[in-house]
Amino acid sequence: MKDGFLKVAAAAPMLRPADPMYNAEQIIEVMKKADKEGVKVLVFPELSLTGATCGDLFYQNTLLRGALAALEQVADASTGMDMLIFVGLPVEKGAKVYDCAAAISDGSVLGLVPAENVSDKHFTAGCDCVTELYLFDEPVLFGSKLLFDSNVMPDLKVAAQIGADADAPVAPAAAHALAGATVIAQLSGFQMSMYSAGVMPASIKEQSRRLMAGYVMAAPGFGESSTDATYSGLCAVTELGRILACKEDGCTYVSTELDIELMVAARRKAKSFEGCACEYTELGWGEELAETTLTRPFGKYPYRPADEKDYHAAAKRLLHMQASALVRRMQYANLKHSVVGISGGVDSTLAVIICAEAAKMMGLPKDTVTAVTMPCFGTTDRTKSNAIIVSEQLGATVRVIDIGESVMQHFKDIDHDPENRNVVYENAQARERTQILMDIANGFADGGIHVGTEDMSEFADGWCTYNGDHISMYDVNAGSTKTMVQMVVRYVAETTDDKVLADALFDVLDTPVSPELLPPTRNGEIAQKSEESVGPYNLQDFFLYYLVEQGFAPGKVLRLADIAYGDEFDHETLKKWLRSYCKRLFSQQFKRSCLQDGPTLVNFSLSPRTGFLMPSDGSPELYFASVDALE
Repeated sequence: MKDGFLKVAAAAPMLRPADPMYNAEQIIEVMKKADKEGVKVLVFPELSLTGATCGDLFYQNTLLRGALAALEQVADASTGMDMLIFVGLPVEKGAKVYDCAAAISDGSVLGLVPAENVSDKHFTAGCDCVTELYLFDEPVLFGSKLLFDSNVMPDLKVAAQIGADADAPVAPAAAHALAGATVIAQLSGFQMSMYSAGVMPASIKEQSRRLMAGYVMAAPGFGESSTDATYSGLCAVTELGRILACKEDGCTYVSTELDIELMVAARRKAKSFEGCACEYTELGWGEELAETTLTRPFGKYPYRPADEKDYHAAAKRLLHMQASALVRRMQYANLKHSVVGISGGVDSTLAVIICAEAAKMMGLPKDTVTAVTMPCFGTTDRTKSNAIIVSEQLGATVRVIDIGESVMQHFKDIDHDPENRNVVYENAQARERTQILMDIANGFADGGIHVGTEDMSEFADGWCTYNGDHISMYDVNAGSTKTMVQMVVRYVAETTDDKVLADALFDVLDTPVSPELLPPTRNGEIAQKSEESVGPYNLQDFFLYYLVEQGFAPGKVLRLADIAYGDEFDHETLKKWLRSYCKRLFSQQFKRSCLQDGPTLVNFSLSPRTGFLMPSDGSPELYFASVDALE
């Protein structure tokens, strides 16, 4: 449970309709298995102690009392288990019978939650009021507004939803989530159909996205009666609109880990989660903040589709979004030309591709895109060649402007020794390039716009020259991370019919990221490699997602990085780059405080107007201390 991770499981054991004691034995066996795995929340199907297909037997005292006896047996078996368990059973209260979820922990029944919406004629709908029932000579709370709060993880609050509740126009889970529930235990009773394997996981996937919660769902398995239906034992776990585990094999068991901190982080940013738990009764459970062994995968590229086979569709959509944003800006300002500085790097390559796509969407000639390469002290033949090839193949007007003389004149003007290759030496080149691009754009009688190339990853680490490549008239890559940029360029290379263009794009992708502000090596190779200074951009995007966007503590970020990148980097290397990232994140905020317009492409941006905000003179010491304290 450390770092906000919660081991959960859903199970549909083989049951016998109307045989509660047998069913209790099957449930207890699953409980033992889950306890050995470290599961903290375990969910069984609706009416799992009796079976969901007992019909008029639900009216019979024999079955009702047998279900209570079975519940007592399950509760006794849970003694010593640090786990919250949900089982389903019919419960009599006066002259009515309720379809309930019993919450059990460490030998006790904590509460009984009745279904608020019922489709079975044998049951009465539960109400909001919380009352008491006596079970086993002890009072037990009974009501639909019960929250089961972890004693050791403050943000872990679990609520139960039963059967038809999930299909109600306003499902009880919505009220539960607004009251603080971060996990919904869904005890389902639906039958197997031609479509159930697709519809039901999709349903709780969407509910978990909308409610920013984790869902643990279990449905009846093969043991149910086949009188008028068949059952599949479909079990699933979802988190924030993502299916983490899903299985359907009759006698099903699935387990995985939910990230409670991830869901809380999402809710903090959503003003819709300002509900109140004042109408709810909260019951504590849990004894130990144990380490959770992680079995769920953590990919290396959080800003790419989890399934690599989906990346073409994602890249195509990103390209369309970026081009559409540029079209809107050009149409609004009545501009007919786009001007982009091309270096042969992946960012400027994508920018010129976007400009070409925007011209096509506007019905403008291809040559209204002006691609300007401005070689200087650090430019290599490889990058210059690729920049020109890509631009020419796209039909852009290509201009080659050597800025060596103008930069040398600038050095003379400010009395700077060109042999002193300090930050002045580097930044003078970047600022000269920006001046040229803006002036070329201003020179078009029918309007031009200087399109920026910097991506969100470089804005995050500040790897750009202030008022140089840092600025433009509109930045189409401002909402795209480096790994997203690479994905889109690779998509274009893999789908174009132009082999010359494809070969150049693949070479761009293989070229080390560099600002090319220092002279090449004697062999003409790039001497200044960005990733040697600021760290691998794959890692930077990983840190951007978990440390900045999700707000995770450095210790948790490093733990996840060890899982995702353990095959590439050792622990100390990851720790080094995490500390470096924290330093640059704080020290470079002043560059992000004045960024130009650009489209947001994911649910996060560094825009000083609508994105992530922090003070330009904030102290990183707390983050340094957190990283330095890590083993």
